[in-house]
Formats: sequence, C-alpha cells, structure tokens
Amino acid sequence: MTVARKMQQFAERSSWIRKMFEEGAKMKARYGPDNIFDFSLGNPNVPPPPRFFEVLRELAADDKPGAHGYMPNGGFPYVREALARRLSAEQGIDLDQGEVLMTCGAAGAINLVMKALLDPGDEVIILSPFFVEYEFYIDNHGGKSRIVPTDSEFNLDLRAIERALNEKTKIVLINSPNNPTGQIYSRESVRRLGRLLERFSEKLCTTIYLVADEPYRKIVYDGGEVPSVMAASRNSIIVSSYSKDLSLPGERIGYLAVHPEIKQKQLLIDALTLANRILGFVNAPALMQRVVEQLQDVTVDTGVYARRRETFCAVLDAAGFDYTKPKGAFYVFPKVPGDDVEFCTILQQEKILAVPGRGFGAPGFIRLAFCVDDSVIERSADAFKRAMARART
Repeated sequence: MTVARKMQQFAERSSWIRKMFEEGAKMKARYGPDNIFDFSLGNPNVPPPPRFFEVLRELAADDKPGAHGYMPNGGFPYVREALARRLSAEQGIDLDQGEVLMTCGAAGAINLVMKALLDPGDEVIILSPFFVEYEFYIDNHGGKSRIVPTDSEFNLDLRAIERALNEKTKIVLINSPNNPTGQIYSRESVRRLGRLLERFSEKLCTTIYLVADEPYRKIVYDGGEVPSVMAASRNSIIVSSYSKDLSLPGERIGYLAVHPEIKQKQLLIDALTLANRILGFVNAPALMQRVVEQLQDVTVDTGVYARRRETFCAVLDAAGFDYTKPKGAFYVFPKVPGDDVEFCTILQQEKILAVPGRGFGAPGFIRLAFCVDDSVIERSADAFKRAMARART
C-alpha cells in the first residue's frame, strides 16, 4: 500500500464537500452552469473591496530591494503592530505586536496552536456542528478530538462542556460566527465558559486554553456583535484570517493573537513562532502582509450577504424547512426529513448541491452556502419545494 492508512481514512471522512464540488463540476458540464444551484462551497463571491486593489497595485510596483524577502518568522513587525491596534479595540484588551503572529490563513494559525500546545494524547474539545478540518488539525499534532454537542439552536451547552472536561483537556476550540450554522455565541455564555475553564484549570492544576476561530467575525447581521473572548479568559488565543472579510481565501493570509496575561506567554509565543517555521510555513506571504497592513478597518460589503440571507430564508420557509436563522457567516444549516445523505441525493436530482450535515458532525442537517449570486438563490425556490415534497412522500 503506497498511501498511509490514516490518510485513506481521513480522505473518506473529509470527502463530503469535495464530493459535492466534483459532482457540481460534472453537473454544470452536463446541464450548463446556469441550470445548477450550487450551495456546496463556502467560497466568498463578493469581490474584495476596491481599496484592496489600489493597495495591491501600489505595492506590486514597489521594486525596492528586500520587498519580497524573508522577515521574522512571526511576520513584519509594523504589520503586527497595525493588527495589534485593531485587535486591542476589538477585544477591549491592550495588545502589542509581540503578542501577534502573521500566519498562512486561519488554518495555518490553528496548526501552530496545536503544535505549540499539544502533547500526545492531549484532548481538544470541539463543538458540533464543527468545521470538518478541525479533527485533522488536532490529529496532525498528536491530539485527540472530544466532540461535544451544542444545544438545539447551536448555542454553547455549558453543562455538556463541563461533563467533557478532564485531566487530559488542553484546549476548548470555539468558532463564532459558526461554520456551518451561522450562530454567534452570546457574551454571557462565552464569559461563563471562560470562568468554567478557569475553575477546572485550578482544580486540575493545569491550564485549559480557550481558542477562538474567528474568520467570520465581521460578517454579522441585525446589528449582532461577536463578544471578546479575551475579556472572558486570560488563557485565550484568537486565530483568524482575511479570507472572508476581505474575500481573499486564495491568498492564505491570517493571524493569531495571544492574551497579554496568558500563562508563560513568552514561552508560548516562542513555541508558536518556531512552529511557523518548522511546519513549513516559514512565514505568512510577504506581499499580502504588506497589503493587509493598510486594510485593518476595511471589509467587504456585508450588506450583500445580508440580502442573500433574507432571500434564502424566504425560499426555505416557502419549501417548509426547519432551521435556525443564521446571525453571521454565510451559511444556513436546516434540518431535513430523514437521512441527510439521501436528502442530498434528492436535491441533486433537482440540480441542487448541498453538503450533508454528517460531514460537520451533525447528521440530519444539510449545509447551504449563500455566497452565490442572488439569481441562483431565487431560481432554486421551486426545486427546493419539489425536493421537500419528494422527501416527505
């Protein structure tokens, strides 16, 4: 056997989004792209802000020596300083550039955290439904995933989290606004979670870290607000990226920030910086670091996603779906009648592409991404009605 058994198993478990993507390509070739309603991929289609292109052109024309060379593994200090200023205002905590690292996207940042913190067998609590890659990132560094469900509306279930805590727990990983549900955890629940982890850390004579994955922080609706995780726990770490709020997923530019009062801060920062190098990232992309330094207070037009959310919810209401209205991100996660994989097959027969909820640790649901043109959502209405009628017969 040429491929590791573990990788074969991982490929089978992680294949749902990829399967839908590949099936979508076949269906578009067969029926024409305008006849397929593809809600499978969370690939933002709102263009980057105009300011991004202005800055990119300006910096690309800069031919001074060293502009594209190595820098400290944590990133350009002046870029980290600009980010620290924004995060300080966002989190209500004073951070400086030494507490911030530039990374290859949020995925790179999560892998740095896992590499720096996990010993073999350490556990990471993840909350279902969850981003499918979390389990693989944890395994990359010898950790074990402990999956804890959220409540019926995808809010934090603090009692369930408390039951899962044990002497092997090293990290609780949260994602808000959430992929795939669009839920935003409340300020009170995050505050209570921070107190819970502090209490258990003292009880077990250890440190349990609260890690917040926040790439959708700026995509919120109805005046919603994502609470500060650093206000909730001094042993907190933020990981994020510019993939969604600037529509730059292919540029792989992200960051992490550690709480200024986190335990053994300098030792942790040194470990994170070393991990950036030895995991092969070396440093975040130099050009994109320089670009985002000038775009800290810029974001895409989130009103486009807000409009699409309303349109999609109207479509789902008319078809009779049961769902929790998303408060952020660009996904909706409705319940489906019967088996989620079978329902996705019915949807495909109506030329609709969705991802089964079991791919996110939540069978019985489907994920629909509304980062698509308005017309795709509008034209899918009758197809959703027909699919629901067929599933209920």
